[in-house]
Amino acid sequence: MPRIVALDVGDATIGVAASDELNITANPVTTIRRSNSVKADLRAVEELLRELDACKVVVGNPLDLAGEEGIQALKVKEFAGRLTKRLRIPVVMWDESLSTAEAESTLIEMDISRGKRRKIIDQMAAAVILQSYLESTTPDTRHETQDA
Repeated sequence: MPRIVALDVGDATIGVAASDELNITANPVTTIRRSNSVKADLRAVEELLRELDACKVVVGNPLDLAGEEGIQALKVKEFAGRLTKRLRIPVVMWDESLSTAEAESTLIEMDISRGKRRKIIDQMAAAVILQSYLESTTPDTRHETQDA
């Protein structure tokens, strides 16, 4: 069954999470190390989306605390736009405010060492973004193409 996949796009890495087969819960998948080529990064994401049988991509939108787009949000929006042109599935921007802080807090509660947290924080942040998206939608609207 197709899954919804979330991306936490940063300058150095892209955290990836995917829903379960029922699109109810989010699970961390992997962290993609960014290269010097956006095209190569897009190819890596596209390949992973195919492997995960993604039906929709939710991209974390790093708005500031006032809800405004800063430099990082513009970079992510550009990446998402380029991804949209390559894919035949919907790409939705989703507010990721405080997702990394929430992921960090969860990992600390789980007593994960600092070194291990550093390796998985981006995929955990993607899971937080995806879980937020899943909880805000109903099963019959999760596959709609409108931008959030």
